[in-house]
Amino acid sequence: MGNASAGDSAAELLLRAAALVPPAHYALAALLLACAFLYRFLELHLIGDLLRGLRGGRVALTFHPASHVYHRVASKCRSLHGRYLATPWLASPHLQTLFLSISGRPPSFTYRRQLYTVRDGGTIALDWLLASDCEEADVGFCDGVISRDDSTPLAVVIPGLTSDSTAAYVKHLVFSMASKGWNIVVGNHRGLGGISITSDCFYNAGWTEDFREIVNYLHQKYPQAPLFAVGTSIGANILVKYLGEEGEGTPVAGAVSICSPWDLLVTNRFIQRKLVQRCYDKALAIGLKGYAKLHQPVLARLANWEDIRKSRSIREFDRHATCVVAKYETVDTFYRRCSSANYISNVSVPLLCISALDDPLCTREAIPWDECRANKNIVLATTHNGGHLAFFQGLTAGKLWWVGAVSEFLLALHDSPCMHRQKAQEHSLHTSLESSIDKSPYVNFMEDGMVTAVTNDEANNSDSDNPISNEMELHNGMVGVQQNGIATEIQNECDGNRSQENVAPAQGSVGSQEQPKQNIDKIQDAIAPVKKSINQLIRSQGRSVWLLAYIAFVTSWPFLGALGFILFRKKFRNSLPAKWGSMRDLAT
Repeated sequence: MGNASAGDSAAELLLRAAALVPPAHYALAALLLACAFLYRFLELHLIGDLLRGLRGGRVALTFHPASHVYHRVASKCRSLHGRYLATPWLASPHLQTLFLSISGRPPSFTYRRQLYTVRDGGTIALDWLLASDCEEADVGFCDGVISRDDSTPLAVVIPGLTSDSTAAYVKHLVFSMASKGWNIVVGNHRGLGGISITSDCFYNAGWTEDFREIVNYLHQKYPQAPLFAVGTSIGANILVKYLGEEGEGTPVAGAVSICSPWDLLVTNRFIQRKLVQRCYDKALAIGLKGYAKLHQPVLARLANWEDIRKSRSIREFDRHATCVVAKYETVDTFYRRCSSANYISNVSVPLLCISALDDPLCTREAIPWDECRANKNIVLATTHNGGHLAFFQGLTAGKLWWVGAVSEFLLALHDSPCMHRQKAQEHSLHTSLESSIDKSPYVNFMEDGMVTAVTNDEANNSDSDNPISNEMELHNGMVGVQQNGIATEIQNECDGNRSQENVAPAQGSVGSQEQPKQNIDKIQDAIAPVKKSINQLIRSQGRSVWLLAYIAFVTSWPFLGALGFILFRKKFRNSLPAKWGSMRDLAT
């Protein structure tokens, strides 16, 4: 009883002591706890910026040590070798991204609109801002856009998901480049920019056909203008994927990728991981459903509209809309096939990639660091802060850091010898997921030893137009595997002796050069099993010229060499100089 009463009295004393604390102190403590929670939840970095003396963090560059794009272009860009400090009152990736979507403080100007119809009947709005529009006179303006012989650099901008030319970040970039004397055109996605869907095709994160048509159209219409490209967010994924598909065959002279998702599967899992990321997921799904609502008559005919309307995430929308319209088996299949990270190795154009490590949408986990470092044409720039497409700087948040970096890079690239020049290439790579082993031309080994080419390429494609192509030829019984002018030949002894007839005097050979017919028959009989094995292999495996040539070379020439030595050892001994014979007699 005494202990219980003592306990009760202690509790009473504690309550009385707590009651003596002023309510304002409790309110202050609650406020501090709320601030600490918000600081972590919003990923604020103001305290870190203050501890660094408001100097910002250095821009980290990743590139190949022998990259001419870095040494001759990126090394001249001050923005890429400086620091980035976010606007103090936007010292959070979420605040920056939110402020960009709500306001962004874009410059004020008016586009010139051009409607372009693609091959399948779809309509794309091309919004232009010319360099002359930023001046008093419209010199060089012709036929609603620019004159054909104008050599002013031309840049194509690809907006992000559900964005068009009116987005704040797009207008920042367009106005900045046009003010520096460039002509800029924004290629809006299908169904955006106030344009209706006029075909049964919708755009998605991996749809590169529209951009390909726009690039080819602009290059043909303005052949004297160097063509550049800038992609943002999903537009960056489309741009990098296109560059990887085209390889050397693209007319694009240089490109910039801003906040690319890189790996769509990793990015999709990331935005479903935490509470704040799930908020972005739901917000983007609402935007996609709003886009679908604009084109409901067409989309309802192609997919189940009720399932699309009930989608609560990007993944659900892609399952019910994107995969159905674009005919992908599963959502993961769509994400894997359309991820631009798969195409980086084949990018042959000078490419600057900018990403923020605190991007709340495109996670740093998806950045292909090693792939970018291995490609000499790519320079990857990463900052610790910046959000998604924001990178606000200055006290008034009137500028986007990445816009200045893009301008510096493209201007330096235009003045350098590193600009990409389109090469005539009939066999362009359209997907890096297809192995180079499965590329034509193929060869078919017949039972009689003949080699015939089996290809599905167009008839007008010739080897002279593509000097890098692999080929296997049959010339007078000689099979040669060639690449870039380097040939490895597998000859039968009959042809070898025929060629020796022309060089025998110079080599000092003696004896008759005519080969008995029975030796030829023996060699052909020896080669026949090898040919038959290769024929069976190509029929069952469908492999390419390189693998077949390697197998044929490795398995045939040692056998032929040993066989030739056995058959011609007597002839070889007779052709030895006399002094060699005397030395052999002395040795015995």
